[in-house]
Amino acid sequence: MPTVAFYTLGCKVNFYDTEAIWQLFKQEGYEQVDFESTADVYLINTCTVTNTGDKKSRQIIRRAVRRNPDAVIAVTGCYAQTSPAEIMAIEGVDLVIGTQDRDKIMTFVNQIQTDRKPVNAVRNIMKTRDFEELDVPDFSERTRAFLKIQEGCNNFCTFCIIPWSRGLSRSRAAESVLEQARKLVASGYKEIVLTGIHTGGYGDDMENYNLTSLLWDLDKVEGLERIRISSIEASQIDDAMIDVLNRSSKMCRHLHIPLQAGDNTVLKRMRRKYTTEEFAAKIKRLHEAMPGVAITTDVIVGFPGETEEMFEKGYRFMEELQFAEMHVFPYSKRTGTPAARMEDQVDEEVKNERVHKLIDLSEKMQLQYAKQFVGQVLDVIPEREYKGAPGSGLVMGYTDNYIQVVFEGDESLIGQLCRVKVTEADVNESRGQLVRVLDAKPLPVSAPDQEQELFSFAQERPEAIRLNA
Repeated sequence: MPTVAFYTLGCKVNFYDTEAIWQLFKQEGYEQVDFESTADVYLINTCTVTNTGDKKSRQIIRRAVRRNPDAVIAVTGCYAQTSPAEIMAIEGVDLVIGTQDRDKIMTFVNQIQTDRKPVNAVRNIMKTRDFEELDVPDFSERTRAFLKIQEGCNNFCTFCIIPWSRGLSRSRAAESVLEQARKLVASGYKEIVLTGIHTGGYGDDMENYNLTSLLWDLDKVEGLERIRISSIEASQIDDAMIDVLNRSSKMCRHLHIPLQAGDNTVLKRMRRKYTTEEFAAKIKRLHEAMPGVAITTDVIVGFPGETEEMFEKGYRFMEELQFAEMHVFPYSKRTGTPAARMEDQVDEEVKNERVHKLIDLSEKMQLQYAKQFVGQVLDVIPEREYKGAPGSGLVMGYTDNYIQVVFEGDESLIGQLCRVKVTEADVNESRGQLVRVLDAKPLPVSAPDQEQELFSFAQERPEAIRLNA
């Protein structure tokens, strides 16, 4: 049986794409092996968000060549799309395929195995207007299914190379999304995470159909319990979007909304499409529409021209908004972007100092957010046995508002929808007690717990109480 090994760098979309490419190999009878093993084909899915991503990608490619010089070395992903000649110049590389035409990868691999002639299959991504459909029917060791609905980005932020590596925004046909969602539910998945390069841009290339329309259609998929949006821009959250978040009982109370900077001067230099005032107004609306919602965000620290005053202003702004968690990154130059050519680059030591300040703030806010739910009963879908103590009789999973909860239970609970009382809050993981498994026989609980469960449900999903009143 022929073997293939994968190595994926970068974002969740890249990991989705790798899973999709693995399906193509599996259909051809391949067995997947560890990347450090000897394989017939090595596929490296690269990242180019930073110059460091390029360097890391080259290191992994060379590692594969050393592992088995006779193997087919295939390189895909963003770095492959933007710098194919650079990759083809690495001795031992057989195939460079970029971020499109991955459905043809087996044809190229078979051809190379026959004639051993290297192939550069990269085309101009900016001319691509169609969404590349690559399905993933199953996610190994995952209870949440990822569903890619969109590709590319039209924003052209000054720090970002992604539009040049992924192309302009393209949306997957609605019926194709719904068909895949139904298949995932039939396979046992209760939660679907909608993902893309610029997920909120779904429908920008369609007439009279957008992400809100898709969410209402997904709301009708029988058996689907949770719908989660991987990321959405504040500028894309309008009244119609807030309405579906408020009224659909399937929408998770968790939204990842990138802020990037808490100062208007910096936002303008980044070419972001909102001000801090507009961003704060959207966050306020969301808290009103979805009580208890977790808002997580991305922040870039030390962008060119960011003064100490701008940073401190941003710090106070983030503190006021009370995010549930922040992903904090120091600004890193990306060759080919306008920001890399800007003057007033911030010193690395200053960046690191500011990063640590925001990480400390993030952990403080994360704990404050989790503490609100101590004593409440929330829905949790266990994902795996607790990795901190294998065999301890503990499982972990996420609530709909993305609190990681560890509680007593065995692996039979994995993938099931459980009601769990939160007993203790912590920064990265909270503790809980299993109340019952939904659609299963209830566990014995005390009267106070039963009252708390009904009270929590009313708080968590007030629209369900209203609709059934």
